Amino acid sequence: MLLGSVLNPINSTIIAVALVPIGRALGAPASQTAWLVSALYLATSLGQPVVGRLIDVFGPRRLFLLSTGLVGVAGVVGALAPDLGVLIGARVLLGFGTCAGYPAAMALVRSEAERTGRDSPGGVLTALAVANQTIAVVGPLLGGLLIAVSGWRTTFALNVPLAVAAVLLGLLRLPKPDPEAEPAARITGGTTRRESLAARLDLPGMGLFAAMLVSLLLFLMNLHLRDWYLLALAAAAGAAFAVRELRAATPFIDLRVLGGNTPLLATYGRALVAYVVAYSFLYGFTQWTEEGFGLTPFHAGLAQIPMFLLAIGVSIVSGRSTSVRGKLLLGAAGQIVACLVILMLGGDSPLWMLLLVALIFGVPQGLNNLALQNSVYFQADPERTASSAGLLRTFAYIGSMVASSATAASFGQHADTGGLHRLAWVMLGAGVLYLLLTLFDRTLGRAAGHGTRASA
Repeated sequence: MLLGSVLNPINSTIIAVALVPIGRALGAPASQTAWLVSALYLATSLGQPVVGRLIDVFGPRRLFLLSTGLVGVAGVVGALAPDLGVLIGARVLLGFGTCAGYPAAMALVRSEAERTGRDSPGGVLTALAVANQTIAVVGPLLGGLLIAVSGWRTTFALNVPLAVAAVLLGLLRLPKPDPEAEPAARITGGTTRRESLAARLDLPGMGLFAAMLVSLLLFLMNLHLRDWYLLALAAAAGAAFAVRELRAATPFIDLRVLGGNTPLLATYGRALVAYVVAYSFLYGFTQWTEEGFGLTPFHAGLAQIPMFLLAIGVSIVSGRSTSVRGKLLLGAAGQIVACLVILMLGGDSPLWMLLLVALIFGVPQGLNNLALQNSVYFQADPERTASSAGLLRTFAYIGSMVASSATAASFGQHADTGGLHRLAWVMLGAGVLYLLLTLFDRTLGRAAGHGTRASA
């Protein structure tokens, strides 16, 4: 469960220190290598809720094995890629391949809680959050080490042994589906269960959701008025999606239930703006430490060790409590303070200031992921735990897409100090919005409905 869920964050973050070496090796500027970030998030944003819904219907085993196997294929393609186009294709495969890990883990946590009668498996949820954010933070350091030893292609090749290990563990440990509960097992009254399955999956709803999300994310990748048609297409697909879901007997995303679940909607909104800040720092700050400050990829990864250590400590300590409001407020404050310090950085700043920024960011890194994850666990409809967890990742990746666009627009051809400061203002605005969304959220501390427990 833990290994499968970390495949996405490790691929999300390990690329941060590889962007500059890849650009130099393939002759691509920062505005083009940014597609290596966007491609993975585009695929994952679309795939997480879709695969999550499939897990809700079929169970985690077969979706986990299929998706994780694709990660290994993507690792081979990326390691052998002759140009940037193929490399971007490998990142798309990685995006789809890593979709099952986190929703499958959340579904397993929910099923085990129901089996054992423990409503709040806090230790397991904390372990899941710590594993994910540990990998997310250590990714740049690991990437820098791999690049220093064998070059940037090893950051893709790493996926092969990880995928093999995850598939083997999945085959050995994941529960097998009950043959009596197979959705397509029988024929009843002339109507096949396959037809019933198609209705349960809501394929038209999935298609409209995909059209809406892809159009929106393509617009966010390169914000410009000339691409207004993408925003219009996203709005049209979104309207059609809403009409479809409100009329479907078994919708892909139950908008009627979701619309009445204010706490869950607020959690999704906070996830979006929180990840604008987190990933702007991860990609923008890391690129600047290499190009604007002059660190090697390995040393750029080392500079984030304070964040890694503090994030782990904060997660372990705060994970003992199921309360989320305090975590969210302190995480928001940490983001704002870190952004203010970034505005004071320059190419001649002392190294300790870079370490200070990383240290401050360790606080929100250790708090926000855990609080958001626990919120979804308690606020979501238990029968849609996997798809709700997938939607959390989708909103987070939309935030990461905004961060990627902001980073590309701020830096242009070179990650200089002026670009870093422009990006810091974007991050500061998102951090303030995150704080306001938490301060004025009156649903924190109340049940989300559907018989769930309080989220704070």
